[in-house]
Amino acid sequence: MANGCAVVAEGANMPCTPDAVQVLTDAKVTFAPGKAANAGGVATSALEMQQNASRDSWSFEHAEQRLEEIMRGIHDRCLETADEYGSPGDYVLGANVAGFTRVADAMLALGVI
Repeated sequence: MANGCAVVAEGANMPCTPDAVQVLTDAKVTFAPGKAANAGGVATSALEMQQNASRDSWSFEHAEQRLEEIMRGIHDRCLETADEYGSPGDYVLGANVAGFTRVADAMLALGVI
């Protein structure tokens, strides 16, 4: 943070190498991994599919509000999970563990495992 950089959010899926992430972490730069920072695109597609399936037409404001709720939920889930697993503020760990447990819980619920 000596150069004033406080936050880096990936703009693609994993463009930063693990070494680059470590450099940022060591420099106390908050790092938002692509799987969390870029979830808005996938969420928007899901909202469009939901809108189409219900044969409904949402206003831009309504869609934007839903997307904001989704993204805030992802942010909060990442931080809460990082705290729960002993790494406060570690968005990478939070996103990875939250994603893994969500998939594992779904697989258990569906009887896959």
